[in-house]
Amino acid sequence: MTELKIDAELDTQGLKCPMPMLKTKKALAKMEKGQILKILATDPHAETDLKQFSEQTGHVFLSSEKSPDGVYTILMGHK
Repeated sequence: MTELKIDAELDTQGLKCPMPMLKTKKALAKMEKGQILKILATDPHAETDLKQFSEQTGHVFLSSEKSPDGVYTILMGHK
C-alpha cells in the first residue's frame, strides 16, 4: 500500500463541536488542490461532522482511525 503524503497537520484534541470542523475548514482554505490534511481530534462527533463537511464542500474524506486512547486521526483531501 502506498503511503499518502501529508501536507499539513491540524491538532484539535480537546476541542468540542463545532471547533474541529471550523478549524479544518480554515486549514483547508490555506491549502492547494490535491493536498492532504491530517486532523487529530478527540471529539467523537468530529468524524461524522467532517464526513458531512466533505460531502457538502466537495473535499475528499480519505480515512479515519481511532486509537485506543480515543484520538481520531482523520485524513482529508483538498478538492
